[in-house]
Amino acid sequence: MIEKIKQFKEKHANLYEFIMFNLLSNIATITNFVVLNLCMSFIFVSLATTDFNLWIFNYSTENGGLAGFLSFLVSFFAAQAVNFIVQRKLVFNANNKLGAAIPIYLFTVIVVYVICMYIPTIVLGPISSVVGSFWGTNITNAINIMVQVIIIYPVLKFVVMKKVPEQDEKTV
Repeated sequence: MIEKIKQFKEKHANLYEFIMFNLLSNIATITNFVVLNLCMSFIFVSLATTDFNLWIFNYSTENGGLAGFLSFLVSFFAAQAVNFIVQRKLVFNANNKLGAAIPIYLFTVIVVYVICMYIPTIVLGPISSVVGSFWGTNITNAINIMVQVIIIYPVLKFVVMKKVPEQDEKTV
């Protein structure tokens, strides 16, 4: 079985990498769901009845209120921190300098953050009215995670998590 996986990896390196990205992203996904539900159910629950409006973020009580905004915020950043570490070493085996990679990653995360913090303001209320608050929150989070994969994978693969050729010590 392991030999078959090695053969597949050699024959389909890019597909294997994408599969590994998605499989190992589940560590970040689990982190995201656990943190989101802890925040919504316990940590920020008292803020669910407080409307929050800032720029494009309209977290009315129907959209989770201030509790929803803070919960999605904290869970998103916790997941992205986990994702950066896991993807860098286990998927992409990146060896480029962190000083160059981190600012680009942070910029990407901020762009994705704005998108993913906006999504609940338009879908959480309608979804929750059909399936209830708990499932509405989790379905909205699943939508956010799909958006994150669509945007973050190409940025990680082609920009942030690059492999640089090893330099011979004599040429350095």
